[in-house]
Amino acid sequence: MKTIYSKLLLLLLLLPFSVLAQSTLKGKVSDATSGEPIPGANVIVEGTQNGTSTDMDGNFTLTNLQAGSRVVISYIGYTNQVIDYTGQATLNVSLKEDATQLQEVVVIGYGSTTKKDATGAVDVVSSKDFNKGAIANADQLLTGRSPGVRITNSGGQPDAAPNIRIRGGSSLNAQNNPLIVIDGVPLDYVSPAGSSNPLTILNPNDIESFTVLKDASATAIYGSRASNGVIIITTKKGGGAVKFNYSANVAFGKVGKTVDMMDGKTFTKFIQEYHPDLTNKLGVDDPSNTLVDNPATPEIEGRILSNTDWQKAIMRTSIMTDNNFSASGTLFDLLPVRASVGYMKNQALVQTSDYERYTGAIKITPSFFDDHLKIDFNAKGTKTKKNAIDEASVIAGSLNMDPTKPIYNADGSYAQVVDPNTGKLDGQYNPVNLLRERNRPEEIKKLLANLQLDYKLHFFPDLRAIVNLGVEASRATISETYTDRAFASYQLDNTTGQYKYNPGKNTGENQHITNRTLDTYLAYTKNLTGFVTRIDAQAGHTFQDFVNDGNKELFRYNTTTGSREEILNPQNPNNRYYNRSVLESYFGRVNVDLADKYLLTFTMRADGSSFFRKDDRWAYFPAAALAWRITDENFLKDNQTITNLKLRLGYGKTGQQDITQVAGYYPTSALFEPGDVNGQYLPGYNTYSPLAFNDNLKWETTTTYNVGVDFAFFKNDLLSGSVDVYKRDTDNLLVKTSVPPGQYLSNEIIQNVGSLTNKGVELDLRLKPITTEDFSWELLGNISYNIGEVTDLGDRSSIDASEGRLPVSTGVSFQRHAVGYQPYSAYVYEQLYDSTGRPIVGAYKDRNGDGTITSDDRYYTALRPNWTFGFSTNFTYKNFDLTASFHGQLDGQVYNAAKLQGGWVNRPVPNNSNSLNNVLNFYDGAADPRFITIQDPIPLSDYYLQNGAFLRCDNITLGYRFNDIIKPGYGSVRIYAAVNNAFLVTKYSGQDPENFNSLDSNFYPRPRLWSFGLNFDF
Repeated sequence: MKTIYSKLLLLLLLLPFSVLAQSTLKGKVSDATSGEPIPGANVIVEGTQNGTSTDMDGNFTLTNLQAGSRVVISYIGYTNQVIDYTGQATLNVSLKEDATQLQEVVVIGYGSTTKKDATGAVDVVSSKDFNKGAIANADQLLTGRSPGVRITNSGGQPDAAPNIRIRGGSSLNAQNNPLIVIDGVPLDYVSPAGSSNPLTILNPNDIESFTVLKDASATAIYGSRASNGVIIITTKKGGGAVKFNYSANVAFGKVGKTVDMMDGKTFTKFIQEYHPDLTNKLGVDDPSNTLVDNPATPEIEGRILSNTDWQKAIMRTSIMTDNNFSASGTLFDLLPVRASVGYMKNQALVQTSDYERYTGAIKITPSFFDDHLKIDFNAKGTKTKKNAIDEASVIAGSLNMDPTKPIYNADGSYAQVVDPNTGKLDGQYNPVNLLRERNRPEEIKKLLANLQLDYKLHFFPDLRAIVNLGVEASRATISETYTDRAFASYQLDNTTGQYKYNPGKNTGENQHITNRTLDTYLAYTKNLTGFVTRIDAQAGHTFQDFVNDGNKELFRYNTTTGSREEILNPQNPNNRYYNRSVLESYFGRVNVDLADKYLLTFTMRADGSSFFRKDDRWAYFPAAALAWRITDENFLKDNQTITNLKLRLGYGKTGQQDITQVAGYYPTSALFEPGDVNGQYLPGYNTYSPLAFNDNLKWETTTTYNVGVDFAFFKNDLLSGSVDVYKRDTDNLLVKTSVPPGQYLSNEIIQNVGSLTNKGVELDLRLKPITTEDFSWELLGNISYNIGEVTDLGDRSSIDASEGRLPVSTGVSFQRHAVGYQPYSAYVYEQLYDSTGRPIVGAYKDRNGDGTITSDDRYYTALRPNWTFGFSTNFTYKNFDLTASFHGQLDGQVYNAAKLQGGWVNRPVPNNSNSLNNVLNFYDGAADPRFITIQDPIPLSDYYLQNGAFLRCDNITLGYRFNDIIKPGYGSVRIYAAVNNAFLVTKYSGQDPENFNSLDSNFYPRPRLWSFGLNFDF
């Protein structure tokens, strides 16, 4: 990293010399309709690398011009202008909007196209449409911005894992996340140890655009990894005049909503009334809450109890700071360069869960030999550091702890309930102790880099040869230690029979993950006359190699020496693991334009995976698409109402082979693992256990059909958008199913069983009702509907969904995949209610009418939403700008597990311990409190399912730009204030309805963030 900073400093020192002693042409570029200046427009001498771009006021300076040169002015969404240079000193240009931005470049697999020529279901979200405000990770830029793309992060953690689904999931147990490609490098699905979010490799300020490929005609070029769609991320590049940018913001966060648990006073009254025999277990010695006299409990009359809000005790006001600097330009009229550095620190809501990220990036895009050789070099380095708290234990502890217990004892030690005879923890663990006396530093260094060479043959300029070399490498280091005040370090001393502190290292891990990519292909492009007007074709080979290499350290308490010692296995002394997998593919694609209005695309890809045996290793995935640009027909060519109309039809197949998350790396191989060091049959002899495997596995295949319409109406595309209707069928599902004992060395195994279908509709709209010189207003919105159905599971009617494990002692699953129903449906009893609307405890509907309540009376009900939406509005008035973004869902259900765990009358009763458990604050002081549940089969009652519909305001941002701050025409500063997660509208009674697995349990709350920032361009 030090070397990167040194090189960046040298780059910045050299930049100014490239713009000295040059003749100049000055000018301004503006919008022909509104007269507004256009910042970032490209101004270049045709056929050369001599170019620049406009500043925030639309001004530019171009050097080294000669009479007769042709100056090309261009900007995305506008028609290019070409001006002949005859020696004029100034040049003012007005660009006209290009209908529906049809010339906007769309990055697709192994190439690019334009919106005009795209045949597949492709959506582009550029930087001007990103979500605003305090953005910690790249996925937050895209949330709610693209129809059919559902992004749900796991909570309010600084690096919360994003669950991304494009048009629902195509599989049940195999990979369901989309393929993510960053500047030509497809990412590994396996994140390094300690990393929750694969997109932390990117600084959000470096991203230029997201391109989302949805249907198979668009994704098939990526074959084996594209069944769940593809997200292509393109980062910003340099060029033109030297420009610098510095941005900074600070954000303050507060928890929006906590779980409503009883406070100390209410809990005490509840215990007095419903469990008087337990009053002696209430806490003491805090003057903040005096008990009310109760003749039924004379033994605690007048005693002083604590009143601890345990959720508040583990929370804090979060503070996030983010600083970024970038420099871009052309060095020596030859090397377009952009370099950036960034630093973010996030002190999150839960204490000690601190997170830091250092980023550095450089992008160099020169061309040589009259543009015959183009080079694209990208390198991004990231270093992240965090203290990983035990989220589940800490948050669960804050909900469970008796509120009459203090945080600290009188002597300053942490208050714990212990067995007086042994000193062993007796019940709940003090969550503040677990936060402050346990350290788990996790450090990850990551590099993402690629070099692409694009050579246009001199003797055959229509043919290009492309080579792309890429690497994604990470190094992770993890260590977990307990301090001398950590009760979790209490260990039993066999000599004394007592528990005592044993601080020190508990676990550790070192891991190296490397993903190497090599793409080699040919591209042929030819414009023709006649009926066939253009041919664009690619054919080539790609290879990816994935290596996961690491070792773990495990420690235990030695009762003889009274200290911690490392656990060593003689058969694997370093506890090392090593896994490698390989993907190899051949691909081809041809795009043909007929009569300049009919577009045909054909794709074929052959994929081989090391996950399958040789006989089933290869699979073939074809795709085809047809588009008709109807507005290019004579009967619509000059129509002033319909300015764009294109019909798209697509069909294709993609494959699925990634099952590492459920089957490991070698699911078809007969392998053995070393036996436990304590489980050897004979001293000195090593034993090995066979691993489960299935050598009959083959590719899961997804077939997609898509019909789409792109449209725009009225002058300046007042209303534009697209509609897509699709159907996606997956066969030979790779699912984990139970098998008879003895057949596969396990009771569960991955098999090819059954099929799944998804159907849906997507609508994307953009409305520009006002566009004047001083004021503009734009509305963007999307809505999508997706419904899945399990259509076959072989000889089974249903299988468990591992995501639906309830937080009860049995870990029972309430979610199942069942034939004829949506995947991840809840399988529950129908609760019965009395005349007042209160549930009748233990009473369920006899749905099959046999007179008894059995599991046959359970029914399936969908959990995940079918309807999702997002919208935003953008206002500008002179130098002011105001944006607001929203997203949500219209249906779906959430299982309120906090209600299950904390909402029943016997909840406080200790289970062979001296601790009392806190209860949801349902108590109203009446003789008969509101409904309190009891034991099984309550966990499988639909009483806990609640409407998960919601509307979330993601951000509201108000900004103002000061221009000409350094000198006229140079330098600008935009200052802004924003609130993220501004408000949530929902009927859900729990903490937060936005939950990917529809299970609200021990949730890390999302903060409401108020931020202030500036963006300085000079």
